Amino acid sequence: MLTKTGACAVATRPPVSLPKLSRRSRILLIIAAVIVLALLLGARLLDTYVDWLWFGEVGAREVFTTQVVTRIILFFAVGLLVGGALAVSLMIAYRTRPVFVPISGADDPLARYRSAIVARIRLFGVGIPVLTGLIAGLSAQSDWQVVQLVLNGTSFGQTDPEFGKDVGFYAFDLPFINWLLGWLFITVVISFFGALISHYVFGGIRLAGKGGQLAGPTRAQLAITVGLFVLLKAVEYFFDRYNLLLSDRAYPLFIGATYTDLNAVLPAKLILLCISVICAIAFFAGAFLRNLQLPAIALVLLILSSILVGVAWPAILDQFSVKPNANEREATSIQRNMDATRRAYGLTDVQYQPYAGKSDATPEQIKSDNGTMSNIRLLDPNILSDTFTQRVGRENFYGFPAKLDIDRYTVGGVAQDYIVAAKEIKTEGLTGNQTSWINKHLVYTHGNGFVVAPANTIDRAVKDANSDGGYPIATTSDTQNPSGAGSAAPGQTGIEVKEPRIYYGELSAAESDYAIVGGTSGNAPGEYDTATDRYTYKGSGGVPIDNWFNRLAFAAEYGERNILFSDAIGDNSKIMYNRDPRDRVSKIAPWLTLDGDPYPAVVDGKIQWIIDGYTTLNNFPYAQQTQLGAATNDSLNGVARQANSSINYIRNSVKATVDAFNGSVKLYSIDDKEPVLNAWEKVFPGLVKPSSEISPDLRAHFRYPEDLFKIQRELLSRYHVSNPQEFYSQQAFWSVPQDPTAEGGSNPAAAGAANQPGYYVLADTPGQTKPTFQLTSSLTGLQRQYLASWMSVSSDPADYGKIRVLQLPSAATGATQVDGPVQVQNRFQSDSRVAQDRTLFNNPNVTPIYGNLITLPVADGFLYVEPVYIRQRNQNSYPQLARVLVSYGPKVGYGATLQEALDQVFGAGTGEATTTPPQAGQPTSPTTPTTTPTTTPPNTGGGNAALDRAVADIQSAIAKLKAAQQSGNFTDQGAALAALDAAAKAYEAAKTAAPGTSTPPPSTQPGG
Repeated sequence: MLTKTGACAVATRPPVSLPKLSRRSRILLIIAAVIVLALLLGARLLDTYVDWLWFGEVGAREVFTTQVVTRIILFFAVGLLVGGALAVSLMIAYRTRPVFVPISGADDPLARYRSAIVARIRLFGVGIPVLTGLIAGLSAQSDWQVVQLVLNGTSFGQTDPEFGKDVGFYAFDLPFINWLLGWLFITVVISFFGALISHYVFGGIRLAGKGGQLAGPTRAQLAITVGLFVLLKAVEYFFDRYNLLLSDRAYPLFIGATYTDLNAVLPAKLILLCISVICAIAFFAGAFLRNLQLPAIALVLLILSSILVGVAWPAILDQFSVKPNANEREATSIQRNMDATRRAYGLTDVQYQPYAGKSDATPEQIKSDNGTMSNIRLLDPNILSDTFTQRVGRENFYGFPAKLDIDRYTVGGVAQDYIVAAKEIKTEGLTGNQTSWINKHLVYTHGNGFVVAPANTIDRAVKDANSDGGYPIATTSDTQNPSGAGSAAPGQTGIEVKEPRIYYGELSAAESDYAIVGGTSGNAPGEYDTATDRYTYKGSGGVPIDNWFNRLAFAAEYGERNILFSDAIGDNSKIMYNRDPRDRVSKIAPWLTLDGDPYPAVVDGKIQWIIDGYTTLNNFPYAQQTQLGAATNDSLNGVARQANSSINYIRNSVKATVDAFNGSVKLYSIDDKEPVLNAWEKVFPGLVKPSSEISPDLRAHFRYPEDLFKIQRELLSRYHVSNPQEFYSQQAFWSVPQDPTAEGGSNPAAAGAANQPGYYVLADTPGQTKPTFQLTSSLTGLQRQYLASWMSVSSDPADYGKIRVLQLPSAATGATQVDGPVQVQNRFQSDSRVAQDRTLFNNPNVTPIYGNLITLPVADGFLYVEPVYIRQRNQNSYPQLARVLVSYGPKVGYGATLQEALDQVFGAGTGEATTTPPQAGQPTSPTTPTTTPTTTPPNTGGGNAALDRAVADIQSAIAKLKAAQQSGNFTDQGAALAALDAAAKAYEAAKTAAPGTSTPPPSTQPGG
């Protein structure tokens, strides 16, 4: 017998209900829930408070509040949308449930579920939507940038070639529309399944009987919900037309709407839009009909149309019309892709210049390139970190990043590039009692000094692998020597620094690497400054912790009770955290993509970290997509790796600085008209300073950023092609060469060989009148090793960002191919002299290290220069420059110094061009031509005894050098070279004393 219970018909047997908890159990559960919630929310609130204090320290609290408010609004908006729609759906399903529901038997599980739900209807009716809304809100709040951009988007002043819409629509509006449609679809789907399950539980849907049964209210609610879904689909079809301009159908050749997309998919979207509207109307009508035939027919029509019109027809057109004639059919789309990609990546103003690529040159031609030759870089910043640490680091708690940096300074009127580094505190170097909490966080708090070393100079000529030479001439500007005086070799000066203490740097990236400074308590230990002096911080950096509330907050944040109870913390104490320059900029400007290599510079006497910031998009119409991580990955160590996100627009729109002493962060606009930056300036007014506020001293140290250069280099290897048919055939494409000095790099077939990085050099490239600081790279033929082109980007303030490409004649013209980096490295490795020394170097006690292989355009050809370092095989060893390799055309020079190697390639005296740098700001000028060396013994001209003796000494030294090379005796080679150098100088002195002598000396090259 059935009786009515509530609104449902159930069996006379009492329903099985959920077990009831005792009052004590309920109290314990409530307490446990409160504790868990407190732990979860407490940790989040603590992090929020600590961030709030930090943003206040750097004067960017409006950035913090804008983010928080936007996230909160999004959390509630999307949470209410999803949770509210589900609640309405459940409420409608519950209120329209059947009054009488037959049960299949005494053990019908649905009856038990119905009873349990009815008994706790508020728990289920409110709890489920609230939980769903919480999950949705938490997911949506992370998309705050999408919402802010649509509210503050600006115009690009450029339109797409298909619909004529401004690019700003694709950059700011379309991502938000896609995001909103996605959440509306989720809302409708969740509401549909909520109604479906509710109607099933409460009997509106019964599976018993032939074909089952569907109650009228159930049919109406489900039909209306499906109709809303189909209507949303119609809206999506409308906006999908614009998404076609980002189609990847032809990827990886190009991105953008293909011939098939424009002639088949685009019309299909409009057809499907109309069909979707008709189907939605059919579903709405079916909600009030007694059968579902009309909605069913509409659904079948929509599915068939999607298959036939949306899939089959484009596939047929693509297979039988496009692919057989792709080079013609896709020409328009390829041209659009080429134009858009160049605009999106800043490649519209590239200067291409034909370049001969000669394989021989005279000494006069080499010397005439004085601006390049006098600045040839010997020091590799990717190798010398340990050398700097051991030779200028002094105390064990100072250190340098794994990769040093390169910048240029004008010292004594001469502009020169330097290896630069900040001597930072390195807590990993602390040992013994130095690692105690007080020493680690209150004593060893800061680094001390700015170190520079001329990039083209070593301390003295190296004569053999065991000599004490081949090291950078490093000068340190610290608290003892603010100008570097006293820390350099005689005649060398450093860079004047007013405040050399470094509290913020790259070695402070660890989250627990905080410092507590400034305390004036009587128990404060004082910060280590020198062996005899202690220092108390007086700068503006850090968050005050001289009150108990903040001390408690940070003690909880770092899990360190000493912060709360230590007597060393008192009045004026501050805590410094988030000390890594890159992290500080990232927190203040989370919308920027930051370059992976910050570098220090002395600006107006202060040490400033300079970080490049990029504004990026991934929806620039027709522009090629680039995987950021893959495009910027190369053989360099010690740089932050980019996430492998996809972008198709990038601008170096911001230069950020972080003061190494007080941690202050400043953002400067590089391009005041950049649309994405303009949008973010509307979100955070006043955060980015205009370019007019950049001081000349700061601008003089701007470098063209490496990550942007790598991306542009990767794209330029294809997008230098101007003809769509040629682009389609790919025959004129180039490749980024592998780094031949890295492991596996000299083997083109080696799996995983890293790309060669770009190299900063101070040089004057063809077309320039003075040496400028620029970032350079070689490019080879597509999957070939011969040199195809050479590119450089200027960092000079006068033409910052100017891209120049020296383009070699193609192999198709019959021109002689120029060897690329891998081929040159192979030639180096196979040289008999290198092979002999490799045997000497590769012993149990020494490891050879091949430095950066730099390519320089000189005398209408390319000069390759590579330093070779050696390192002892022990824990405290460090690299030492041992040899220099030089190549020009087929010739290889290999010597203890660059001058010696150049003389071997071009003739005696050529290496002198490396020792006379031009004055800063003045154009380079050719040096006085010298007589070409010959192998003919000179006529001494009348019995000059000193001249005769010098000639005899030269010939004797050459003979000894030949014998030493043949025997492989490295020591004898060094002695012979020293004797040869002395004899050559004696000859020049004797010739000067006898002006009538005009014949040249014998060649100092072994074997002529």
